[in-house]
Amino acid sequence: MADVETHQESPQIEAAADARRRAALQAIRQWGDPVLKTRARDVTVFDQALREELDVMGQLMHDARGVGLAANQVGTLHRVLVYAVDGGEGPVRSLVNPEIEWRGDEVEVGQEGCLSLPGVGVDVERTVHLRVRAQDGFGESIVIEASGFEARIIQHEMDHLDGVLILDRAARDQRKQALRSLRAAIGDAA
Repeated sequence: MADVETHQESPQIEAAADARRRAALQAIRQWGDPVLKTRARDVTVFDQALREELDVMGQLMHDARGVGLAANQVGTLHRVLVYAVDGGEGPVRSLVNPEIEWRGDEVEVGQEGCLSLPGVGVDVERTVHLRVRAQDGFGESIVIEASGFEARIIQHEMDHLDGVLILDRAARDQRKQALRSLRAAIGDAA
């Protein structure tokens, strides 16, 4: 999930951060890549390689100025995601094999962006409160109760793990406009 805020830094720091962002975005799979529409598989081996994968994903998310990242966005079909607690102000949390245990009744519509859909923002309805059961990088069971923006990020990233993009949840008119923008961007890049 993409962060909607901009950050003001000194020109040198900003240039270095922009270079890291460009490099991170090149490592993140973009719209049209079939892996983004593929359901990720449960993780069964909790080893150093998995923990390194989670660390790399967290760094990519940070460098790309995102607030969440799912494994299939980096081409790995592991059922793992990382997200920035408090929308980027807090630590990075990793969820392995996440499952929503409970959803509250309250829903809200909010605009979402996505690191795999550059420049696209669409309105998506999400549950406001939820409880997720998952595992950490060591295989230990964890339970997260999330509300508001944190709940939105988790649902967005869990959608990725199921091969669902924000375009699949957007209203028809927004989806059509977003697809036009994405196709134009691909045409401009060619």
